[in-house]
Amino acid sequence: MGSTSGHPNGGLGRRDLIKRSAALGLVTLPAMGFLSACASGDGGAGGSKVEKGKVTKANPLGVNETAPLEVVIFDGGFGQQYAIDAEKKYNAAFPKAPKVTHKATQKIQSELQPRFNGGTPPDLIDNSGAEQMDMGVLVGKKQLADLTPLLDAPSIDDPAKKVRDTLRPGIVEMGQFDGAPVWILYYAYTVYGVWYSRTALDRLDAQYPETWDEMLALCEKAKKQGIAGWTYAGKHPYYLPFSLYPFIAKIGGREVLESIDNLEPNAWKHPAVKAAFEAYYELQRKGYILKGTPGLDHIQSQTAWTKGRALFIPNGSWVENEAASTMPKDFDLAVSAPSGLDASDKMPFGTLWASGGEPFIVPAKAKNVEGGMEQLRIMLSEESSKNFTRQVKSLTAFDGGTDGIELTPGLRSGVAALEKAGENVVNPRLQDWYVKLQKEQIGVAGLGEMMAGRLTPAEAISRIQGFADRAAQDSSVKKYKHQ
Repeated sequence: MGSTSGHPNGGLGRRDLIKRSAALGLVTLPAMGFLSACASGDGGAGGSKVEKGKVTKANPLGVNETAPLEVVIFDGGFGQQYAIDAEKKYNAAFPKAPKVTHKATQKIQSELQPRFNGGTPPDLIDNSGAEQMDMGVLVGKKQLADLTPLLDAPSIDDPAKKVRDTLRPGIVEMGQFDGAPVWILYYAYTVYGVWYSRTALDRLDAQYPETWDEMLALCEKAKKQGIAGWTYAGKHPYYLPFSLYPFIAKIGGREVLESIDNLEPNAWKHPAVKAAFEAYYELQRKGYILKGTPGLDHIQSQTAWTKGRALFIPNGSWVENEAASTMPKDFDLAVSAPSGLDASDKMPFGTLWASGGEPFIVPAKAKNVEGGMEQLRIMLSEESSKNFTRQVKSLTAFDGGTDGIELTPGLRSGVAALEKAGENVVNPRLQDWYVKLQKEQIGVAGLGEMMAGRLTPAEAISRIQGFADRAAQDSSVKKYKHQ
């Protein structure tokens, strides 16, 4: 998420910005479920589905005009008002239907898993947050509706254009796991990286460091003034990859990340991974991590950062909205791609991770599948996209929607980072394909332990490779691969 005014495509500069890094998950191997599966049984028609309505120009998806619609939104960094506003448009379009039933929660899996198991899921779900349901499992067990009808429907703004033709590069491909069907619509567009205050760097008479030696020197300078170099969400250390993964790609090339995504043998033992882990561990070893960080959650670490206790934090572009209440007016928020290691890096400075975020799904057994898709169609209009951007300081999957909007510092910086990256944008898929592996094992049990000083880089790599190998060898885990 990031944007710029004056460019019809939101400032990305070229239509193929991330086509090369869209990471198509189109090859699969036969298997089912992943570890703690979040749903049981196959998808298919539920017994209580509403009857489909008549397809017209005004109602291209054939929504039942009298049927209820239930939407569940993850109540996180983006809040829920943007969804409520779009639901009002649904109510206006279908006045004979009951008012949309809206719920916001941070406990997506614990609240919705029983409903999936019972065959009574909501019609549209923002499947995000710490309790995100494993999308690889949902796809593998046929729990999700194919969103192709939505993508092939006429757009709200220009009926001559299909919805798919109004989306940013890579959005459609990210929702594909095993062929042509599209199971997920990533509504937000996220720039991941190292976030900081320009004001804080100015006070140190410093610029963002482009090499690791420069990063360490700046952290030492800050330490002498009682400021930590880094903090992160210690209780959710799967935030660390937001800067660590593109750092690995910069050092060794994007193919290193692809081999990790593909669960290839010894992928984590690549020299680029070793170099990146040792660099991050040096931050911990030299005391450049804010004291107590391993015990902080995402809000606490962000608050410490906005209060000037640390210079840098790995995060996504939702942080501008999520941390707004504690961010000083003169903070001058900015994001950068990771610092490089040295001149031997395979990719240039500016290499970063940017991709669709905030995954929306329509369950296969939802009562009102067409209604769920129509709500997404409304959200993908220019008006709803602008509303989202104004409210939460982030872009959407809609390719545009920034004209007339005064861009915030974080948005402007995100766009600048994207423009600098050009083709050097990576899109790791572990967090989509293997949620538990990414969050609980690589994140908490691997990176979290290393950054807390309880594992050496070599020990962390060995442990993480073991987790990946077990997933690769587990026949119950459905596999996805880059093509």
